Amino acid sequence: MKKLEGIKTERGAEILLILVLVARSTSFVMSKVTMNAMNPFNLLGVRFLLAFLLLCIPFGKRLVKIKKQTLLKGLLVGLAFFCVMTAELFTLRLTASSTSSFLENMAIVFVPIFEAVLLHRLPAKYSVAGVLISMTGIGFLTLEGGRIALRTGELIGILSGILYAVAIIITDRLSHNDDSLLIGMVQVGTIGALGMIASFLFEQPTLPQGQTSWLMVIYLAVVCTGFGFTLQPVAQSRLTAERAGLLIAVSPVSSAIMGSIFLKEHLGISGMIGAILVVGGIIISKDPFHKKAQVSS
Repeated sequence: MKKLEGIKTERGAEILLILVLVARSTSFVMSKVTMNAMNPFNLLGVRFLLAFLLLCIPFGKRLVKIKKQTLLKGLLVGLAFFCVMTAELFTLRLTASSTSSFLENMAIVFVPIFEAVLLHRLPAKYSVAGVLISMTGIGFLTLEGGRIALRTGELIGILSGILYAVAIIITDRLSHNDDSLLIGMVQVGTIGALGMIASFLFEQPTLPQGQTSWLMVIYLAVVCTGFGFTLQPVAQSRLTAERAGLLIAVSPVSSAIMGSIFLKEHLGISGMIGAILVVGGIIISKDPFHKKAQVSS
């Protein structure tokens, strides 16, 4: 873990963020199946609080000494991602997991738009080209019917993409020049606490029932949350928001590949074209003729 915290280069941060996104890409199917037995907020609360408790085993002493500024940053990032996860789970309840994945990953379009507004400058042409190519690839990977009907689930899904973009930008602004690992831990605990509070207010909270449900929740807590959420601020501390926003395109690629391998889902020619387009978009977005984006250390 110390090696992960000590990432010094943009390339290392990109690799870590890709690993984080690959870990989290499995959560769409897992969460959809688990919600057959648990309500959305209940699942959020149990999953993230369990992950937080597990993280406290190696890092509890360090968390006790957390600075007020770092704590506040973690709370803000946690609130942002709680909104993302809430929209994601309700989208999963109302739409197919592939549609939910596509809509949430529209964040790759929203991030450069929001950054352009905030920074009062147009995105680089290579970035725009990469976004358009990658978004086309995600469409090939996830949209079997070729189009989306704008029903309630799809509208919530679009909202999840907007919220995801906002969360990425907030993480970018707060993860530099601070203890990004502790920010990630506080984020996880905040999501869990808010999820459990919401569950008591709007649902009837329960623990997972049966061995299968427990195994799924433990997997979501350890792999998708303990690793997937906690280390995103660590990775983003060395990347720009625009670069992080585009790299999330690897999530649907990973989902499609793992579905093909483990669930025997047919990837097909359109899926392979989509994967190639996503990778191509990520490569093209990095202008080889300009200096690498400078990120505060």
